[in-house]
Amino acid sequence: MTTTIERGAPSSAITTKSARLQAKTSVSLPETVKQSFSMAYRGVLKIRHNPEQLFDVTIQPIIFTVMFTYIFGGAISGDVSSYLPVIIPGIMVQTVITTSIVTGTQLREDMDKGVFDRFRSLPIARISPLAGALMADMIRYLIATTLTIVMGLIMGWRPDAWGTIAAALLIIVCSFAVSWIFALMGCLMSKASAVQGVSMLILFPLTFMSNAFVPVDTMPGWLQAFVKINPVSHIVTAVRDLTAGGHASIHVLWALIGAAVITAVFAPLAVRAYMRNT
Repeated sequence: MTTTIERGAPSSAITTKSARLQAKTSVSLPETVKQSFSMAYRGVLKIRHNPEQLFDVTIQPIIFTVMFTYIFGGAISGDVSSYLPVIIPGIMVQTVITTSIVTGTQLREDMDKGVFDRFRSLPIARISPLAGALMADMIRYLIATTLTIVMGLIMGWRPDAWGTIAAALLIIVCSFAVSWIFALMGCLMSKASAVQGVSMLILFPLTFMSNAFVPVDTMPGWLQAFVKINPVSHIVTAVRDLTAGGHASIHVLWALIGAAVITAVFAPLAVRAYMRNT
Protein backbone atom coordinates (compact mmCIF):
# COMPACT_ATOMS: atom_id res chain seq x y z
CA MET A 1 0.00 0.00 0.00
CA THR A 2 1.36 3.44 -1.01
CA THR A 3 -0.15 6.84 -0.24
CA THR A 4 0.92 9.98 -2.12
CA ILE A 5 0.75 13.31 -0.32
CA GLU A 6 1.06 16.54 -2.29
CA ARG A 7 2.28 19.64 -0.47
CA GLY A 8 3.40 22.00 -3.15
CA ALA A 9 6.77 20.28 -3.15
CA PRO A 10 7.59 17.06 -4.92
CA SER A 11 5.21 14.29 -3.92
CA SER A 12 6.35 12.01 -1.12
CA ALA A 13 5.30 8.38 -0.95
CA ILE A 14 4.56 6.80 2.43
CA THR A 15 4.56 3.04 2.43
CA THR A 16 3.18 0.73 5.10
CA LYS A 17 6.67 -0.50 5.84
CA SER A 18 8.09 2.97 6.39
CA ALA A 19 5.12 3.95 8.56
CA ARG A 20 5.70 0.96 10.80
CA LEU A 21 9.37 1.84 11.11
CA GLN A 22 8.47 5.38 12.16
CA ALA A 23 5.82 4.21 14.65
CA LYS A 24 6.60 3.50 18.26
CA THR A 25 7.90 -0.06 18.43
CA SER A 26 8.34 -0.54 22.18
CA VAL A 27 6.38 0.14 25.33
CA SER A 28 8.00 0.68 28.72
CA LEU A 29 7.31 -1.66 31.62
CA PRO A 30 5.25 0.90 33.63
CA GLU A 31 3.12 1.60 30.53
CA THR A 32 2.65 -2.13 29.97
CA VAL A 33 1.48 -2.63 33.54
CA LYS A 34 -0.90 0.34 33.30
CA GLN A 35 -2.34 -0.91 30.01
CA SER A 36 -2.76 -4.42 31.42
CA PHE A 37 -4.76 -3.06 34.35
CA SER A 38 -6.91 -1.06 31.93
CA MET A 39 -7.67 -4.24 30.02
CA ALA A 40 -8.37 -6.02 33.31
CA TYR A 41 -10.88 -3.30 34.18
CA ARG A 42 -12.59 -4.02 30.86
CA GLY A 43 -12.85 -7.67 31.89
CA VAL A 44 -14.37 -6.69 35.23
CA LEU A 45 -16.98 -4.59 33.43
CA LYS A 46 -17.84 -7.59 31.27
CA ILE A 47 -18.44 -9.67 34.39
CA ARG A 48 -20.61 -6.93 35.91
CA HIS A 49 -22.75 -6.67 32.80
CA ASN A 50 -22.91 -10.46 32.34
CA PRO A 51 -23.22 -11.94 35.86
CA GLU A 52 -24.10 -15.34 34.39
CA GLN A 53 -20.36 -15.73 33.77
CA LEU A 54 -20.04 -16.32 37.52
CA PHE A 55 -22.39 -19.30 37.65
CA ASP A 56 -19.57 -21.84 37.42
CA VAL A 57 -17.51 -20.25 40.21
CA THR A 58 -20.50 -19.83 42.51
CA ILE A 59 -22.40 -23.09 42.03
CA GLN A 60 -19.58 -25.53 41.30
CA PRO A 61 -17.61 -25.02 44.56
CA ILE A 62 -20.74 -25.56 46.65
CA ILE A 63 -21.83 -28.69 44.78
CA PHE A 64 -18.35 -30.24 44.68
CA THR A 65 -17.64 -29.54 48.35
CA VAL A 66 -20.89 -31.05 49.60
CA MET A 67 -20.92 -33.95 47.15
CA PHE A 68 -17.33 -35.17 47.55
CA THR A 69 -17.30 -34.66 51.31
CA TYR A 70 -20.39 -36.76 52.03
CA ILE A 71 -19.63 -39.38 49.36
CA PHE A 72 -15.99 -40.08 50.26
CA GLY A 73 -15.79 -38.85 53.86
CA GLY A 74 -16.99 -41.98 55.63
CA ALA A 75 -15.24 -44.40 53.27
CA ILE A 76 -11.81 -42.72 53.38
CA SER A 77 -11.50 -41.07 56.79
CA GLY A 78 -14.25 -42.75 58.77
CA ASP A 79 -16.32 -39.60 59.23
CA VAL A 80 -16.92 -36.26 57.57
CA SER A 81 -15.13 -34.09 60.13
CA SER A 82 -11.88 -36.07 59.75
CA TYR A 83 -12.11 -35.85 55.98
CA LEU A 84 -12.63 -32.08 55.76
CA PRO A 85 -8.91 -31.14 56.23
CA VAL A 86 -8.15 -33.49 53.35
CA ILE A 87 -10.92 -32.65 50.91
CA ILE A 88 -11.33 -28.88 51.29
CA PRO A 89 -7.77 -28.02 50.11
CA GLY A 90 -8.23 -30.48 47.26
CA ILE A 91 -11.55 -28.91 46.23
CA MET A 92 -10.00 -25.43 46.44
CA VAL A 93 -7.23 -26.36 44.02
CA GLN A 94 -9.40 -28.48 41.72
CA THR A 95 -12.19 -25.92 41.41
CA VAL A 96 -10.00 -22.90 40.75
CA ILE A 97 -7.70 -24.60 38.26
CA THR A 98 -10.71 -26.00 36.40
CA THR A 99 -12.20 -22.51 36.34
CA SER A 100 -9.11 -21.22 34.53
CA ILE A 101 -10.26 -23.12 31.43
CA VAL A 102 -12.84 -20.37 30.89
CA THR A 103 -9.95 -17.99 30.16
CA GLY A 104 -9.13 -19.81 26.94
CA THR A 105 -12.72 -20.20 25.80
CA GLN A 106 -13.62 -16.55 26.40
CA LEU A 107 -10.42 -15.46 24.69
CA ARG A 108 -11.32 -17.53 21.63
CA GLU A 109 -14.82 -16.03 21.57
CA ASP A 110 -13.44 -12.47 21.74
CA MET A 111 -11.00 -13.22 18.93
CA ASP A 112 -13.80 -14.63 16.79
CA LYS A 113 -15.77 -11.43 17.33
CA GLY A 114 -12.84 -9.28 16.19
CA VAL A 115 -12.32 -7.59 19.55
CA PHE A 116 -8.61 -8.34 19.67
CA ASP A 117 -8.13 -7.15 16.10
CA ARG A 118 -9.06 -3.68 17.32
CA PHE A 119 -6.72 -4.00 20.30
CA ARG A 120 -3.89 -4.99 17.98
CA SER A 121 -4.29 -1.74 16.02
CA LEU A 122 -3.76 0.34 19.18
CA PRO A 123 -0.31 1.60 20.25
CA ILE A 124 -0.22 -0.63 23.32
CA ALA A 125 1.96 -3.46 24.55
CA ARG A 126 1.26 -6.72 22.80
CA ILE A 127 0.89 -8.61 26.05
CA SER A 128 -1.55 -6.19 27.71
CA PRO A 129 -4.82 -7.50 26.15
CA LEU A 130 -3.98 -11.05 27.16
CA ALA A 131 -2.59 -10.15 30.57
CA GLY A 132 -5.60 -7.94 31.28
CA ALA A 133 -8.04 -10.73 30.44
CA LEU A 134 -6.17 -13.14 32.71
CA MET A 135 -5.98 -10.60 35.54
CA ALA A 136 -9.74 -10.03 35.37
CA ASP A 137 -10.30 -13.77 35.71
CA MET A 138 -8.45 -13.67 39.03
CA ILE A 139 -11.68 -12.27 40.49
CA ARG A 140 -13.37 -15.52 39.45
CA TYR A 141 -10.64 -17.51 41.19
CA LEU A 142 -11.06 -15.45 44.36
CA ILE A 143 -14.82 -16.04 44.38
CA ALA A 144 -14.43 -19.80 43.89
CA THR A 145 -11.77 -20.03 46.61
CA THR A 146 -13.80 -17.97 49.08
CA LEU A 147 -16.98 -19.99 48.56
CA THR A 148 -15.12 -23.28 49.04
CA ILE A 149 -13.61 -22.01 52.30
CA VAL A 150 -17.00 -20.76 53.52
CA MET A 151 -18.65 -24.10 52.72
CA GLY A 152 -15.90 -25.90 54.61
CA LEU A 153 -16.39 -23.67 57.64
CA ILE A 154 -20.14 -24.29 57.56
CA MET A 155 -19.52 -28.05 57.47
CA GLY A 156 -17.14 -27.92 60.44
CA TRP A 157 -13.67 -27.29 58.95
CA ARG A 158 -11.48 -25.21 61.27
CA PRO A 159 -8.29 -24.14 59.45
CA ASP A 160 -5.60 -21.71 60.55
CA ALA A 161 -6.74 -18.20 59.59
CA TRP A 162 -3.46 -16.76 58.28
CA GLY A 163 -2.50 -20.05 56.70
CA THR A 164 -5.81 -20.12 54.84
CA ILE A 165 -5.21 -16.61 53.46
CA ALA A 166 -1.73 -17.63 52.32
CA ALA A 167 -3.15 -20.79 50.74
CA ALA A 168 -5.78 -18.77 48.86
CA LEU A 169 -3.12 -16.42 47.50
CA LEU A 170 -0.99 -19.39 46.45
CA ILE A 171 -3.90 -20.96 44.57
CA ILE A 172 -4.71 -17.71 42.75
CA VAL A 173 -1.07 -17.22 41.72
CA CYS A 174 -0.77 -20.79 40.43
CA SER A 175 -4.10 -20.56 38.60
CA PHE A 176 -3.01 -17.32 36.93
CA ALA A 177 0.08 -19.14 35.67
CA VAL A 178 -1.94 -22.14 34.44
CA SER A 179 -4.37 -19.84 32.64
CA TRP A 180 -1.55 -18.86 30.25
CA ILE A 181 -1.63 -22.45 28.97
CA PHE A 182 -5.33 -22.17 28.18
CA ALA A 183 -4.79 -18.70 26.70
CA LEU A 184 -2.31 -20.28 24.30
CA MET A 185 -4.85 -22.96 23.42
CA GLY A 186 -7.45 -20.27 22.83
CA CYS A 187 -5.11 -18.59 20.35
CA LEU A 188 -4.22 -21.82 18.54
CA MET A 189 -7.62 -23.47 18.22
CA SER A 190 -10.37 -22.33 15.90
CA LYS A 191 -13.43 -22.81 18.15
CA ALA A 192 -14.23 -22.14 21.79
CA SER A 193 -15.83 -25.57 22.12
CA ALA A 194 -12.59 -27.21 20.99
CA VAL A 195 -10.63 -25.22 23.58
CA GLN A 196 -12.95 -26.36 26.34
CA GLY A 197 -13.00 -29.99 25.22
CA VAL A 198 -9.23 -30.39 24.91
CA SER A 199 -8.61 -28.44 28.13
CA MET A 200 -10.92 -30.69 30.12
CA LEU A 201 -9.29 -33.75 28.57
CA ILE A 202 -5.92 -32.55 29.85
CA LEU A 203 -6.98 -31.14 33.19
CA PHE A 204 -9.24 -33.89 34.49
CA PRO A 205 -6.48 -36.53 34.69
CA LEU A 206 -4.18 -34.02 36.41
CA THR A 207 -6.75 -33.14 39.08
CA PHE A 208 -8.26 -36.57 39.73
CA MET A 209 -4.98 -38.50 39.39
CA SER A 210 -3.54 -36.56 42.31
CA ASN A 211 -3.71 -36.58 46.11
CA ALA A 212 -6.61 -34.10 46.12
CA PHE A 213 -9.33 -36.58 47.09
CA VAL A 214 -7.81 -39.86 48.29
CA PRO A 215 -4.60 -40.99 50.05
CA VAL A 216 -1.78 -41.82 47.68
CA ASP A 217 -0.83 -45.06 49.46
CA THR A 218 -4.11 -46.70 48.39
CA MET A 219 -3.19 -46.38 44.70
CA PRO A 220 -1.23 -48.90 42.59
CA GLY A 221 2.50 -48.34 42.31
CA TRP A 222 2.55 -46.96 38.77
CA LEU A 223 -0.15 -44.43 39.66
CA GLN A 224 1.68 -43.38 42.83
CA ALA A 225 4.72 -42.58 40.71
CA PHE A 226 2.64 -40.25 38.55
CA VAL A 227 0.88 -38.65 41.51
CA LYS A 228 4.19 -37.81 43.18
CA ILE A 229 5.39 -35.82 40.15
CA ASN A 230 1.98 -34.33 39.38
CA PRO A 231 2.20 -30.54 39.96
CA VAL A 232 -1.39 -30.50 41.22
CA SER A 233 -0.35 -32.83 44.06
CA HIS A 234 2.36 -30.38 45.14
CA ILE A 235 -0.12 -27.50 45.19
CA VAL A 236 -2.67 -29.51 47.18
CA THR A 237 -0.03 -30.60 49.71
CA ALA A 238 1.16 -27.01 50.05
CA VAL A 239 -2.40 -25.81 50.69
CA ARG A 240 -2.95 -28.52 53.30
CA ASP A 241 0.25 -27.59 55.10
CA LEU A 242 -0.69 -23.90 55.15
CA THR A 243 -4.30 -24.37 56.25
CA ALA A 244 -3.21 -26.77 58.99
CA GLY A 245 -1.14 -24.00 60.55
CA GLY A 246 2.21 -25.40 59.50
CA HIS A 247 5.08 -23.36 58.15
CA ALA A 248 5.62 -22.98 54.42
CA SER A 249 6.87 -26.35 53.23
CA ILE A 250 9.03 -27.32 50.28
CA HIS A 251 5.82 -27.91 48.36
CA VAL A 252 4.99 -24.19 48.55
CA LEU A 253 8.38 -23.40 47.03
CA TRP A 254 7.88 -25.95 44.27
CA ALA A 255 4.41 -24.57 43.53
CA LEU A 256 5.78 -21.02 43.19
CA ILE A 257 8.71 -22.16 41.06
CA GLY A 258 6.34 -24.12 38.83
CA ALA A 259 4.06 -21.09 38.45
CA ALA A 260 7.02 -18.89 37.49
CA VAL A 261 8.29 -21.42 34.93
CA ILE A 262 4.84 -21.88 33.37
CA THR A 263 4.38 -18.12 33.05
CA ALA A 264 7.86 -17.61 31.62
CA VAL A 265 7.31 -20.32 28.99
CA PHE A 266 3.67 -19.99 28.02
CA ALA A 267 3.14 -16.22 28.28
CA PRO A 268 5.53 -15.44 25.36
CA LEU A 269 4.10 -18.34 23.36
CA ALA A 270 0.55 -17.10 23.94
CA VAL A 271 1.45 -13.54 22.91
CA ARG A 272 3.21 -14.79 19.77
CA ALA A 273 0.26 -17.01 18.84
CA TYR A 274 -2.13 -14.13 19.55
CA MET A 275 -0.22 -11.76 17.25
CA ARG A 276 0.01 -14.36 14.50
CA ASN A 277 -3.65 -15.30 14.84
CA THR A 278 -5.03 -11.74 14.79
